[in-house]
Amino acid sequence: MNDSLLVGVIAVVAATGGLLFGYDTGIISAALLQITHVFSLSVPGQQIVTAAIVAGALVGCVGAAPFSDRFGRRRTIMLAAAIFLVGTIGAAAAPGTTVLTLSRFVLGLAVGASSQIVPVYIAEIVPANRRGRLVVLFQMAVVTGITVSFVAGYFLRDHSWRLMFGLGAIPAVVLLVGMLFLPNSPRWSALRGDFPAARAVLRQVRSTDDEAERELTEIINAHDAEAGWKELAKPWLRPAIVASVGVALLCQLTGINAVLYYAPTIFSGVGFGEGSALLASIPIGFAMVVATVFGSWAVDSWGRRKLMLVFLPFAALSLVVLGFVFMMGATQGANPWVAVGALVAYAIFNAGSLSVAIWLIGAEVYPLSVRSKGMSLVAASHWGADLIVSLVTLSLIQFMGPSGTFWLFAGVNAAAAVFVYFCVPETRGRSLEEIEASLREHRFTEA
Repeated sequence: MNDSLLVGVIAVVAATGGLLFGYDTGIISAALLQITHVFSLSVPGQQIVTAAIVAGALVGCVGAAPFSDRFGRRRTIMLAAAIFLVGTIGAAAAPGTTVLTLSRFVLGLAVGASSQIVPVYIAEIVPANRRGRLVVLFQMAVVTGITVSFVAGYFLRDHSWRLMFGLGAIPAVVLLVGMLFLPNSPRWSALRGDFPAARAVLRQVRSTDDEAERELTEIINAHDAEAGWKELAKPWLRPAIVASVGVALLCQLTGINAVLYYAPTIFSGVGFGEGSALLASIPIGFAMVVATVFGSWAVDSWGRRKLMLVFLPFAALSLVVLGFVFMMGATQGANPWVAVGALVAYAIFNAGSLSVAIWLIGAEVYPLSVRSKGMSLVAASHWGADLIVSLVTLSLIQFMGPSGTFWLFAGVNAAAAVFVYFCVPETRGRSLEEIEASLREHRFTEA
């Protein structure tokens, strides 16, 4: 197998963790309509069942860091796949809300671990000129999993919600078996002092042995040794933390997962039939896939920063329009499908920018010595914000109405564009070691 094909296979197999991430977080939007009736869930009960996976992800992403530093990125992904299987079986067989909530928490442990380690594994093993689109492949898998969950939810709407959850076992097996045949991250091997192993992997995944040797020399010259959590508190790393954690928080606070989790519930609550509410969610999933395909090209062609600066204002505008549609009465005349159109536009511009960039920027901006810990901080910020959004969205809609809620998220999208302009540098085409050097030389935000 040539180096280019092998790199592609590594990225695709590892990104299956994103497919599980997307499917298991997205399927609740359809299953919730059935579960609410079966278990007589109140609004707080719906939010707790939905948020359990997010709470687990918050724990999983932090716990994955020390494990991945000690045992390797590859083994951590395999462990996440095994946890996915356990959680899937538990959710599908749950006799009541307690077991279901616990099983979704277990699924969250795997989701959090995947979000922390898969982008790091891909970023550390692929060449710099392909890093953008191949790391974004993880997010492509996430939105594909979400879309599959929407389609499955629609076609299984008259069947058991247990089958909806159970289908997640298929990609979990694929990920577990596939990772058995992939190499370790060369940078993790170097971090452990095993330079012969790092050299062997680099020679597999680079076009020439000379290219592999040059990259290994860069890694060695960076003098990285594993550092503890205290290293993240040092001032020279602050710009990386601000940029990566800021994007992670805004990825959720701009409202994308509020839409993914509750779109069918929102639409059914304003007059859509259950089938129509589920059907209206499917275009959102496909829009996110299309946006992510474009984003995977744009991050290497336009750049990470430009993509966000161009798309985020349009995401805010889409939510402003959506708020006006609901204010005028979403179920009158053609307004329901105008609402769907505005929601699809929002999904394109938000998911095609922040959601594309979050895992890529997080995997790029930290030095090797604290990369897994830094990525844990990114993932924890993402899941912490997601937990808040999951727990308050339906309550916000009850308190502010759909219009007020959408306008609130519109304001956050606009603020996100301002944050990116001032705090997020361009990392396109730069090696991980070059980005680290810009941090050490205090020119990170000038790049």
